[in-house]
Amino acid sequence: GVTSYHRVTGVAGQSVTLPCHYNGEVTSMCWGRGACPWLNCGTNIIWTDGYRVTYRRDGRYQLNGNIGGRDVSLTINNAALSDSGLYCCRIEVRGWFNDIKTTLELKV
Repeated sequence: GVTSYHRVTGVAGQSVTLPCHYNGEVTSMCWGRGACPWLNCGTNIIWTDGYRVTYRRDGRYQLNGNIGGRDVSLTINNAALSDSGLYCCRIEVRGWFNDIKTTLELKV
């Protein structure tokens, strides 16, 4: 079968935001490049403990939403053609295999 992902379109040189929200208790999460793997986020871009950013690979990546309010949308500043591709938003949920995984496709 063909897997299709929610697509976000951006313009080179401008900021683009990939949406990601969750409900329930505040928890840690990460963003990575590529489709969501079994564990973690693959190539990590940014991590948060649920309240603040704890790891950022590059200053262009930011979580500008209300992290504590469960808005962990990823903003990429000065988007480039090379930013096109799949991104994984993974919300860590207690228990085995309960994580909320969302894969988005960015087209710059």
